[in-house]
Amino acid sequence: MKTQTALGVKTNTEYGSRTFVYEVEGLRQSNITDKTNSPIRRSGTVYITVPYDRMNQEMQRITRMGGKIISIKAVSEDSQINGQTTTGKTTKPMTQAKPKSHKDVPVNTYRPKNPFIGKCLSSTELVREGGEGTVRHLVFDLSGSDLHYLEGQSIGIIPPGTDDKGKPHKLRLYSIASTRHGDNLDDQTVSLCVRRLEYNHPETGERIYGVCSSYLCGMEEGADVAITGPVGKEMLLPDDEDATIIMIATGTGIAPFRAFIWRMFKEREQNPDYQFKGLAWLFFGCAYTPNILYKEELEELQRQFPDNFRVTYAISREQKNKDGGKMYIQHRIQENADELWDHIQKPNTHTYICGLKGMEGGIDEGMSAVTGKFDVDWSEYQKQLKKDHRWHVETY
Repeated sequence: MKTQTALGVKTNTEYGSRTFVYEVEGLRQSNITDKTNSPIRRSGTVYITVPYDRMNQEMQRITRMGGKIISIKAVSEDSQINGQTTTGKTTKPMTQAKPKSHKDVPVNTYRPKNPFIGKCLSSTELVREGGEGTVRHLVFDLSGSDLHYLEGQSIGIIPPGTDDKGKPHKLRLYSIASTRHGDNLDDQTVSLCVRRLEYNHPETGERIYGVCSSYLCGMEEGADVAITGPVGKEMLLPDDEDATIIMIATGTGIAPFRAFIWRMFKEREQNPDYQFKGLAWLFFGCAYTPNILYKEELEELQRQFPDNFRVTYAISREQKNKDGGKMYIQHRIQENADELWDHIQKPNTHTYICGLKGMEGGIDEGMSAVTGKFDVDWSEYQKQLKKDHRWHVETY
């Protein structure tokens, strides 16, 4: 989850004593990035400070890790980038989004060196019989802390113990699945939606389990948990009660959207200053029907608010697209092309994407099919949506 700031020896050229800041997006987690020391948040950008004599090497390193350099800026000894001071030694992670109209967005109330120690209040399995994998909904007690958060933010979890080199495990970031009031509506809890990572080693065939996800999915009630954060401004909801909110999720990417939907529809009495009257449309992709997370609650809210809330599923192993292949989210987007295009053109429509990183290509494919019907270049139109802060992505 971390990247390392590149450091080098000063040269005697006119630029040799200067440093530059690379704005990078899309860094993937790997053995390389696990060894580095600035949290990677694939929702947006990471800022890496680079001395002049290592610029080429750093470009190559970023490319190897799947990153894309958005901009390069020369900085002075103590210049600021988006409110973060750089000193030529290290940079702090940044999220891509502007806070929009939100005031006083809480960030990093608790840091890795001094986390808040909460307790697990409950852990509930979300995958029903016949589904695949393990996904837990966890609720943590925040009593006695100063940790407050907004829908769309994330917290860090530090698993106990050490890695194979004897060093403490690094934190992992997880999207918050509860509203700012928490599942108990007392402003004293935070919830996560966590899938246990498991896969076969490509060379040995050994079954590998994710360190932090296994720790969380195996957690018992009453257990302590080290929490950092909150972080993130990319996925915040607009204050506009009449907005159209399009949410596209796969798997546990539904976590921030559960927070959105609960705030919009389940907590109306608790939110007199926010009474959502617009349209919220959730596209959710998974392999099997038992893997539809929070299914009963979502469908009950759809029944209660038929004019304001819609759910569209893409169940790849059970449903077929129009060509007879597996049904993925991009196919559902294509099916609803005309209506989606009408919504996306409105200035108060926001589109949010959360889930596995590979889903972005499929969504772009679907949206290209949408805009192609109207002779609009999707890639160019998407750039404008991002510039207007109406296209929000958090993938991992």
